[in-house]
Amino acid sequence: MECEATSLMTEQALSDIPSSYDPKQVEAKWYQFWQEHGYFTPEIDARRKPFVVIMPPPNVTGELHLGTAFTAVIEDTMVRWHRMKGEPTLWLPGSDHAGIAGQNVVEQLLATEGLSRHDLGRERFLERMWEWMNKYRGIIVEQHKRLGASCDFTRERFTMDPGPSLAVRTTFLNLYNKGLIYRGERIVNWCPRCATALSDLEVEHKEISGHLYYVKYPLEEDENEYITVATTRPETILGDTAIAVNPDDERHKSLVDKNAVLPVGQPRRPIPIIADDAVDPSFGTGALKITPSHDPVDFDVAQRHDLPSRITMDLLPEAKMNMNAAPYQDCKPLECRKRVLADLEKDGLLVKIEPYMHSVGHCQRCQTMVEPLSLKQWFVKTAPLAKPAIEAVIERRIEIIPERFTKVYLNWMENIRDWCISRQLWWGHRIPAWYCGQCDGDDIYILLREEFTIQKNIAHAMYQYGVLRELYASHEEIVNNIDFVIIDLSANPIVSVGTPEQCPQCGGSDLLQDPDVLDTWFSSALWPHSTLGWPEETEDLKYFYPTTVLETGYDILFFWVARMIMMGLENTGDVPFRSVYLHGLIRDETRAKMSKSRGNVIDPVQSIEQYGTDALRFALSTGTSPGNDMLLGSSKLEGSRNFTNKLWNAARFVLSNLDSVEIETLHGSLPIEDRWILSRLNRLIADVTELLEAFQFGEALRRIYEFLWTEYCDWYIEIAKIRLRSGEKATSPLPVLVHVLETSLRLLHPFMPFITEEIWQRIRGHQPEGKPDSIMIAPYPTADTSTFDADVEQEMESVIEIVRSIRNARVENKVAPAKFIEAIIAASEAKSTLESLAPAITVLARVRPLTILDSKEGKGMRQDQAITLVLKGIEVILPLEGMIDFNAEKSRLLKEIEANQADIERIERLLGDGAFLNKAPDSIVEKERQKLNDRRDKLGKLKERLASMG
Repeated sequence: MECEATSLMTEQALSDIPSSYDPKQVEAKWYQFWQEHGYFTPEIDARRKPFVVIMPPPNVTGELHLGTAFTAVIEDTMVRWHRMKGEPTLWLPGSDHAGIAGQNVVEQLLATEGLSRHDLGRERFLERMWEWMNKYRGIIVEQHKRLGASCDFTRERFTMDPGPSLAVRTTFLNLYNKGLIYRGERIVNWCPRCATALSDLEVEHKEISGHLYYVKYPLEEDENEYITVATTRPETILGDTAIAVNPDDERHKSLVDKNAVLPVGQPRRPIPIIADDAVDPSFGTGALKITPSHDPVDFDVAQRHDLPSRITMDLLPEAKMNMNAAPYQDCKPLECRKRVLADLEKDGLLVKIEPYMHSVGHCQRCQTMVEPLSLKQWFVKTAPLAKPAIEAVIERRIEIIPERFTKVYLNWMENIRDWCISRQLWWGHRIPAWYCGQCDGDDIYILLREEFTIQKNIAHAMYQYGVLRELYASHEEIVNNIDFVIIDLSANPIVSVGTPEQCPQCGGSDLLQDPDVLDTWFSSALWPHSTLGWPEETEDLKYFYPTTVLETGYDILFFWVARMIMMGLENTGDVPFRSVYLHGLIRDETRAKMSKSRGNVIDPVQSIEQYGTDALRFALSTGTSPGNDMLLGSSKLEGSRNFTNKLWNAARFVLSNLDSVEIETLHGSLPIEDRWILSRLNRLIADVTELLEAFQFGEALRRIYEFLWTEYCDWYIEIAKIRLRSGEKATSPLPVLVHVLETSLRLLHPFMPFITEEIWQRIRGHQPEGKPDSIMIAPYPTADTSTFDADVEQEMESVIEIVRSIRNARVENKVAPAKFIEAIIAASEAKSTLESLAPAITVLARVRPLTILDSKEGKGMRQDQAITLVLKGIEVILPLEGMIDFNAEKSRLLKEIEANQADIERIERLLGDGAFLNKAPDSIVEKERQKLNDRRDKLGKLKERLASMG
């Protein structure tokens, strides 16, 4: 290796280099520098393929949380790496309006003022929503900047910006015209707290302790005969429209096609007994009450058998039983249950009650128990959209990382159900469908907010729109005070991208827009192409789409990733991204999930204040692997800060030695330690590049950390200090010290951008002109394979092992740190290497005198009163006089002999196992044989040394 001729003169005195690293003095300065120079904004260059990441839009419901920070750190690592590789790199940021979650936050804020959204009305409530969103949208942008996120903020988007909003309306219209969006009555998940329908994915199922109630239903033809049904919800008996049994269940075959009578209610209606394969004969009595309006399985059974549906529960303004539940109307559901059970018991129709554990759906947002209800909602017909999305993954046009999630994705997509996309909220993308007051007025039922109806002296109830139009002066007066709307399926929606001015049927202008909004995930599903300008044919869309990598948590694979693939293929004809990288969840150091109730939540902003951004980024990156959860706690953050300090101190040492020193050109062979560190550096570059390409970011960072902390700081710098003290310019380590540090900084920069820029700029001041203005646009290191030197690495490993072994022996024998002890080293091939590094061994191991002999000479130098360290091909003899307890050393040798003997026996058994020899690769078998030879050689030397001690 020959170093370039360079004359490096310092620009800063040692006094200008702070003794400790202060992130607060560095981070804001460099982020502003990067932004002012436009490094985050790529130029469109048709000659080069871009690297594109679209940020998963964080919910604008408050300040940054740790999961969002984790996502940002991983993505920024990828983006900075590819930018340094010279690729046009776009990381497009944005935020999500958050639908239910966003509305809940502002409603809670209003509650502190003694208000509800109904007090304000829709228009004024939405004004408050926008105030909140604009405030926290800006806060989240600033917090991403604190994380060092190198996003192109000139392209920042919000899901309700004009561009994405146009994309939402265009997609809705296109899917509606194709018959892939429809209005229908289905069982939906209704959250009583949020007062809206939820998609299946927004429901969390929890095991709860309940009861199974066994109820007798009299037969119509003979009320002394009964069929017994088991149910967890007796209050829904009033909505039963049949009893189903399995057609193969011999217990009930004779009852099929007969009628049973409801055991409660007025009147006590007859219902048919039917046969259906959906019934599980092992559940309860094998007879299942069919309540189509309150259970998804029952709804499907009712569809197959053309059964009617009876809704027995009203949901607004609160959940209560309605007139179909007579005589229990106006009761709350749990009160109704108590009254039904009391009546059943009075009539002798309650057979028994058993404890029962069952899974019950809860709203993911507020944890309220979900009510399955048959309601009129908007749906996406997903099966036709899922087919090409399945093919894209099977054909590897999209790669999911880690691979095990491919099977999970395909299984869900192959069994996908239609997606309920309407939400009974005020905040979000309003469904772009209108109804004509003249044509459909009798099909639209409106509940006005209570305060408004009281003013008009109208009962708080649902009214037909046509009736209300006669009672109120203006259409706007009604629209601004609507609480809830039910629109019959017979109404004919006018679906349009823009607001229609008149009804295409009658020409009337009295149009009422559907009051519901779209599921948040509908707009999020368009994110990769809507943010780039679709449906317009923008230059950004042409150049940056499809994007390169979608990085997100595995917990939203179905919520978001699958839907983006479906919608991307539908709207653009191409996949939205080439790779999907799924990261895991963050847990605390005990592997517990982080939650406020546990008190183990880590605030990323507070962590930045306490430890610095680079320390937080390091902690979030190390120990991560695709698809696996990671652990984070204060000890990891402290360790990360220690690394930044270690790196700073190493740089400070190097820079201080450049102060007013001219470095001469080095020709010819470099010393062994120089060749070693250069070989190790370039192997590291090769390994890190391979790991980054495989999305193994945590392991890549761990390798860089190990190299800098151990090989560079603990060994090379310590050896370099000894050489610098000698004052011989011809063998100065400074060129290599600087080269390795500068290269390592570029290798580390994607992970820890601030400290690497600060140090790199200080080094840059000592180097020739022509260097880039910033490390973030400097080239990412590439491995120089000509520096690889396995022999030198092995020789240096021997030196390191000698020093470590002597240090360990000193600690075990309580030798004072400052005290020098005598050492004799007997070596063979490594003798010349050890002699060249004798000054380093003397200082680092605190040995004097140090005698280095070949193996034959070493045999004549053996001493009875000595510690002998048997290493690979080397023996280190430490005379015991005045140092240790002789008997303790004999005991140590005996233990080491015993351990080696056990290893030998284990390896011999392994090599004697025919199955191992037949199945294991030849390289593994050969490795075990070599290990056996090494153990036998070491055992012989240990026994010899023990025998020499008498």
